[in-house]
Amino acid sequence: MKPYTLILAPVMALSLYCSAVLAVTPQAENVANYAVNTYSEEMVTKLAKLVSFNTQAIEGQTPDTNPEFIGFKSELRVLSQQLGLDYSDHGYVVLIGLGQGPEKLGVITHGDVQPANASLWAQSPYILDRQSEPGKLIGRGTEDDKGPIVTAMYAMKSIKDNHIQLDKRIELMVYMAEESDWQPLRDFLKEFTPADLNITIDAEYPVVTAEKGWSQISFTIPSVPVEEQSKLPQLLDFEGGYFASQVPQQASATLVNVDPQLLLRLKKKANSHKQMQYRFEPKGQKLVIYADGKSAHSSTPEDGVNAVTHLADLLSVQSWPKSTASLTQSFIAQMVGLGIYAEQFGDIAYQDDFMGSMSLASTVVKMGSKGAEITINLRRPKGKEPEQLDRETLAAMDAWQQQHNIQVLALETYWGKPMVMEGAPHLDTLLRVFGHFTGIKDPKPVSIGGSTNSKLFPNALSFGPAMPGKEYTGHTENEFITYEQFMLNLKLYTAAFIELAATN
Repeated sequence: MKPYTLILAPVMALSLYCSAVLAVTPQAENVANYAVNTYSEEMVTKLAKLVSFNTQAIEGQTPDTNPEFIGFKSELRVLSQQLGLDYSDHGYVVLIGLGQGPEKLGVITHGDVQPANASLWAQSPYILDRQSEPGKLIGRGTEDDKGPIVTAMYAMKSIKDNHIQLDKRIELMVYMAEESDWQPLRDFLKEFTPADLNITIDAEYPVVTAEKGWSQISFTIPSVPVEEQSKLPQLLDFEGGYFASQVPQQASATLVNVDPQLLLRLKKKANSHKQMQYRFEPKGQKLVIYADGKSAHSSTPEDGVNAVTHLADLLSVQSWPKSTASLTQSFIAQMVGLGIYAEQFGDIAYQDDFMGSMSLASTVVKMGSKGAEITINLRRPKGKEPEQLDRETLAAMDAWQQQHNIQVLALETYWGKPMVMEGAPHLDTLLRVFGHFTGIKDPKPVSIGGSTNSKLFPNALSFGPAMPGKEYTGHTENEFITYEQFMLNLKLYTAAFIELAATN
């Protein structure tokens, strides 16, 4: 027995050591629990107030001239004062802090939101809805990113209440144009010294160490007149999508001269799209088809059901006479299809072992005075340079244009840079905090398709607010965060701030 005992003793010691390493400090645990027990309902009330401001970018206005942003920033100032946090307004950037000193823990977030189609919400997107689906806090910005702002502020308040001694200032940065224009933030950072250690609370758990590059292909299919005297079935209009970084939930097409046999084929095809809903509405000699899918953040197209691509596939039962609408439908069906990884777009598809596959989503099709404006949103991993992607895009576009004897207008590409954060000193701490409060064993860093402001900051890791394996609802219609997740985030952020900024 003695040799066995001699072997077991170090094993037990190692086990106890590992448990101690994985646990958070008692003060982090205690203050995290205090935060939820003390501020749960107050935090929801303040979230409702922030959601009430439609902080969507409006061309020609700034956060200092847009009344919604002015009101939003005023509410942040008042809340900061109530919580005993310092506040400073720098136009596009608001800083909310706790503590002093040269060393800082930066917490990066944003206060602007994406557009919302109010017709698809049970209540106004700018009223916090707790009734429609019990357990959910529904409203634009609840997950992206007003919920995280409130959470971070009450985490700091709880730390202050408990007189936790800090050796780093905790500084929450709220940027007001993350969804539309990063240049004002770049300009601000030329004069402002950010923290050396940063957390972005605008993505997913456990910890994000890599982000794909936000990318886009856009062009216009020129106007082609319809043969008005023709008795053949024709496609007169094809549109869908709301904004560039949302998988579109709705699309529509207008047809003319649809005979009973064609209508039967269309409805049969519609029945094969199990996740879609279609409405066939006669309007005089015309037929309008309305397609309803499921919106999603375009960084996770697998979470959505793209109404534009499914409607294009539906209309493929017929060969349509050449028109702007039929060329648009043909392009979507041929070059995008129902896939989400650029499978049909020439040779541009590729993948990285850690970051995954490049994704591609047709997000906006809009009929304008010059033709059909098409926007394709992509998220690219490491593995190909922009020059190669441009060559492959142009080759694919040229082949399609030659096939259809058409020349598109205003073809533009943008290839965002993928980001991989290596060597960040707080990675293990964040993983430890996450594992402790969730019970998930041995959590590992992840890569996402989204693109956050962490790219602009040193040692920046994204930490929530969405759980792994759960659908991220930012940018979607009926965006929400569950009350349970809202409270868990409060624990996670409170503990993480203490573990990273408090005196050991």
